[in-house]
Amino acid sequence: MAIRVLLLTQWFDPEPTFKGIVFARELVRQGFEVEVLTGFPNYPGGKVYPGYRINLLQREVIDGVQVTRVPLYPNHNQSAIKRVLNYASFAASSFVYGLFMARRPDVIYAYHPPLTVGITAGLLRLLRRIPVVYDIQDMWPDTLRATGMVSNNRALSVVGTVCQWVYRRMDHIAVLSPGFKRLLLQRGVPDTKVDVIYNWADEVALASPQGHPPANFPGPERLRILFAGNMGKAQALDTVLEAAALLQARDARVCFVLLGGGVEAARLEQRAIDMQLHNTIFLPPVPMSEVGALLNEAEVLLVHLRKDSLFEITIPSKTQAYMAVGKPLLMAVDGDAAELVSRSGGGVVVESENAPALADAAEALAAVQQDALATMGRQAQRFYREQLALQVGVSKFGAIFTRLAAR
Repeated sequence: MAIRVLLLTQWFDPEPTFKGIVFARELVRQGFEVEVLTGFPNYPGGKVYPGYRINLLQREVIDGVQVTRVPLYPNHNQSAIKRVLNYASFAASSFVYGLFMARRPDVIYAYHPPLTVGITAGLLRLLRRIPVVYDIQDMWPDTLRATGMVSNNRALSVVGTVCQWVYRRMDHIAVLSPGFKRLLLQRGVPDTKVDVIYNWADEVALASPQGHPPANFPGPERLRILFAGNMGKAQALDTVLEAAALLQARDARVCFVLLGGGVEAARLEQRAIDMQLHNTIFLPPVPMSEVGALLNEAEVLLVHLRKDSLFEITIPSKTQAYMAVGKPLLMAVDGDAAELVSRSGGGVVVESENAPALADAAEALAAVQQDALATMGRQAQRFYREQLALQVGVSKFGAIFTRLAAR
């Protein structure tokens, strides 16, 4: 008889999410019976998606996976009160459904953030005696402090206390990096309770890319280094512009392509104009189905975050996507992400927020022969397939679910 898993996550397809339908579908393929408990899709805009209307309960089947949606207050603006209402409303409605209406699962999988999902999972474990696996994708309260989402020390202290309550009540915890595990161990979580399970990429979308590069995409006469993703304060992309200025002054054969949107995108584009950079172009965000075509067009793929102790234990999700398409990485993030690239042999590592070092690395890559770059890309892809791929990660979760269900 198949082990029943309840996936408890506030965000799920068609919303953008790390552990959405791809995760659920692979669990089903590996022999598990899965029900997803989630909200009505409204992220990131805070508006309910077309085709959906908030009801007391809605069931649907997506790619053969049973999905149950419960009501929440849709909001994702900067208002702290409204954001709390968004989190708390889903926590409350998912708790009621999980306690009184859900068919009893063998294991609950809970996705964090937000922390309120962990509270719901902890209460369900307490009242229904169902083991819980807690998947931590953001280290609270550290992320809240680092991003400026919460700056009040008393509020951060309360969040930290609630986190400790949640950790104690989970049967097992999965984290995305060795640094996350080290931090949990420092906070008193037993070593045997924590596993590092790296995130994976959207392999289907990347393997069958749609669309074509725009007309203004640079030609192969230059080494095209592409950054794809959110352009926010955490990415510190001013460093990339400063590196571009150094390379332009050297007349280097390098061009940066910055693909995506975000709160910093317009300012960065204007700054590039003001700096009269001719070796940097900006492209608007495209659907995930089209990202692969642009990644494939570049010779090198860039990851950059600002220098921060939190980011030293973070592995940006684009790392896995870049490896999956078989391109060399230029990793300008300190810590665990740099270690992963070094282990793979599939890229070059430089210090975060160090424009001269980034420029030097880019110029050195421009001097590398194409076949050597291709070899580097193949090494990155091989490492991804052996260590980070969807099937590998889900198998690790499956082993944990099976062990807990047998207790």
